[in-house]
Amino acid sequence: MFRSMWCAMALAVAVVPAYGQDVREELRQLQQRIQQLEKRLQETENVAAQASARPAGENAFNPAVSLILQGTAARSSLDPNTYQITGFAPTGGEVGPARRGLSLGESELVVAANIDPYFRGQLVASLTPEDTVEVEEAFFQTLGLGKGFTIKGGRFLSSIGYQNQIHSHAWDFQDAPLAYKAFLGGRLNDDGVQLRWVAPTDLLVELGTELGQGRTFPGTAPNKNGTGLWTAFAHAGGDIGASTAWRTGLSYLRTSPQDRAIDDVGALGTQSFTGRSNLWIADFILKWAPGGNPTLTNFKLQGEYFRRKESGDLNFNNVNSGDYSSRQSGWYLQGVYQFMPQWRVGYRRDQLDHGTVSNGIGLTSADSPLLLTDYNPKRNTLMVDWSPSEFSRIRLQLASDKSRFGMTDNQVLLQYIYSLGAHGAHTF
Repeated sequence: MFRSMWCAMALAVAVVPAYGQDVREELRQLQQRIQQLEKRLQETENVAAQASARPAGENAFNPAVSLILQGTAARSSLDPNTYQITGFAPTGGEVGPARRGLSLGESELVVAANIDPYFRGQLVASLTPEDTVEVEEAFFQTLGLGKGFTIKGGRFLSSIGYQNQIHSHAWDFQDAPLAYKAFLGGRLNDDGVQLRWVAPTDLLVELGTELGQGRTFPGTAPNKNGTGLWTAFAHAGGDIGASTAWRTGLSYLRTSPQDRAIDDVGALGTQSFTGRSNLWIADFILKWAPGGNPTLTNFKLQGEYFRRKESGDLNFNNVNSGDYSSRQSGWYLQGVYQFMPQWRVGYRRDQLDHGTVSNGIGLTSADSPLLLTDYNPKRNTLMVDWSPSEFSRIRLQLASDKSRFGMTDNQVLLQYIYSLGAHGAHTF
């Protein structure tokens, strides 16, 4: 706009008569002012571009600091300390239901800031009810690498699937789906490096890969040079009109566990698995809000399908029991509807398929009931939550959990989630 005005004024100067010398001088001064305004505008745009790379709450000198407080009051018909998923290898992670009675959940301390014009960093520390501190995430990430590329390094939540990279306080239910518990030990966060590329198109196209240590299930943190885990993921998404948005994806994980412990109650006693584990995940999410405004009402439909193949050697008491192989799968589907401001209701269906499990010497479920029992765990969960503000949420959750063979665990849970301090936006 300024350049067009400038050209028009220059043309006016050329046709002004001689007696308009004063007018030409005024135009010359006006041109100088326009140049100064253009320079200031450019400087403002540069500052805005740098600011847009930082989430809200951060500035160039002070990091954004936030604290997430969580807690539950829970009642269950079966002892949470004896929780297991029949027919599937134990993950060793904290996958059981919430502790009975009143209990403090994990609190999260989040510190994030730009390091310089080239990198940003983030730390997420989990403060457990047992008075221990665990590092959930501690990573650096590139800024302005160009061409749509981003590199992340350190410890971080993997971008495989959909829910894996979402922190637990932002979940729509208090606990993870059964498939995440059975195949990832709740979720995958590893020490490694990630390369991600976003295509410069109107349609979201995201491709990425990760190399990691393989420190948690399904890996075993092998003590070796190089990497112990590899992932690849692809996501695509877009809009359908003004009210609907979608995203879908496909992910792959490969790792090679060494002596992964299996603490079973059968005749074999303590067992271990050494071999290869391959996992595929297909995910999708659909969000609807009238006119694209989710303030009054909105609906979210989310689902993921897992399929894992493992092969290798099953050992017990340091004796090789022969070849072992399994093909197992699982899925969940959930819908959450905000029927009025601050109030939501949701339902989730989880199911696992024991699939085919075989071994070289004909072991039966009596030898290893947890691993070899042909059983398909399932669970139904209802929830309603109230969010008086974007910083607080209170949730009531009811579940009928049939993860254990021949038993149903009826669960009632009341949860609170409070956010203190600056907190960035969550993943779509």
